[in-house]
Formats: sequence, structure tokens, C-alpha cells
Amino acid sequence: MTRWRLLLTRPAEECAALAVTLAEHGVFSSSLPLLDIQPLAESPEQHRLMEHLDRYCAVIVVSKPAARLGLALLNRYWPQLPAHVAWFTVGAATGQILTEHGLTVSYPAQGDDSEALLALPQLQAALATSASPRVLILRGEGGREALAECLRGQGVAVDYLPLYRRALPHYAVATLPERVYAERLNGLVVSSGQGFEHLQTLAGAEWPTLARLPLFVPSPRVAHLATAAGARAVVDCRGASAAALLAALRDHAPAAL
Repeated sequence: MTRWRLLLTRPAEECAALAVTLAEHGVFSSSLPLLDIQPLAESPEQHRLMEHLDRYCAVIVVSKPAARLGLALLNRYWPQLPAHVAWFTVGAATGQILTEHGLTVSYPAQGDDSEALLALPQLQAALATSASPRVLILRGEGGREALAECLRGQGVAVDYLPLYRRALPHYAVATLPERVYAERLNGLVVSSGQGFEHLQTLAGAEWPTLARLPLFVPSPRVAHLATAAGARAVVDCRGASAAALLAALRDHAPAAL
């Protein structure tokens, strides 16, 4: 694995943590955050949904920013949480944030994606507790539409609570390809569909060249998006955790431009 030289594109705080873990395993990385997390101002809709949290049989938190911002709201509205509400996350890292707050959280042991979450027995059990199950999804603006569609297909009422937006940080033209070439990077890492879209945008005219590099993605959904956009060596890590990325790196040989 020591021959890998990766471009990390997660939000700045997450890039820093991932870079430390990769370095411990002998993997060089260069961070260029492509997602700037911007909390949304509290709206009447946020107020309404939080005030009536007890009408849901399950709450699904889809990301670490959603967990942190959601907990801040919970502290204001619910000093003592309704006991019947079951908590779920798409991945272990997000689950850990909620667990440290004292919540009992369920998440898939394998695969940080919507498909794995939907197959979770604990989620199906939570839905079965009500004749008219209702689920609240804590997320950023947009995203996880397939999760809601599948739940609605099971007769579940689904509400969204958007807590933040993801913006593309400002970089000079050609910053991304110049970083890849100057540091001889031989792999790209994205953590979401929007992260990939920002990667392709910043690649600009160099995208056809960069599209030949191994691209590590967290889920089949993002893999499909990247392949459709011309990425030629997509690796689905089946999770966004450092452990999932490291496992994928072990299974694939480095490539060079």
C-alpha cells in the first residue's frame, strides 16, 4: 500500500483525520477539500419537525455533519428524548457521534450505503411497531432520495430535515490537476455524489486524463455516477470509513498517470 499517493476531497476536518490514519499505514495523501459544510439557519420547518419528533418511529442520520448539527437541535428541543424513537445511521462513523451523545444507534456492519441500511433487521423491526410508520431523515440539502423512495414504497411516510448545504470551496483555475501532477498522485478519493461532481468540475479540461486514475467511492450509487461521467477505474469501497478505504487499497494495485 505504500505506493499509493491519494488525493483526499472530504470536508477539511474529515480530510485531516483520514490523512492521519492513512499515514499510519504508510499511505501518502494530499488534501483538497471539495465540500464546504454550511449550516442552514433554523427555519419554521426545522422547528416544526423537531417539536414533533415523538411522532416518528425512526430517525435516520445520513452523515457526520447531520449528526453534529442534529444533536445541537436535539439539545434545545428534547432534554429527554422520546424512548420509542429508534435511531439509525448509514455508517459506523456517523453512528459513533450519536453513541457518544448517549443514543442507542443501529447501522449496517458491512456497507455504508442506503441498500445495507434498508436491509437492517432493526430498521424493519422499528417500522413494524406502528400501523402507519413515519421516518425522519436528517441530511444536507438534497441526497439520499433512493432511501426515501424505497421506504415510501413500503408504505412508510418520510420527512426530511435539511441541516446544511454543501458548497464548493473557491480554488484558482487548474488547482486540482496541478496538485495531482505536482505531487504525482495516483488515486482519487470522494465521499459522496456531490463530492464527485465537484471533483469533475475542478478537473475541467483535464478530466479525461484524471478519469484514468483509480477513483475510490463509498457506494454503488456514487460508482454509477462516476462511471457514467467517464471515470474508467472506479473502486466501490462499500463504505466511507477509513477502514473501508484501506481495505480497498489493499485489494488494488496503484496506477500512475
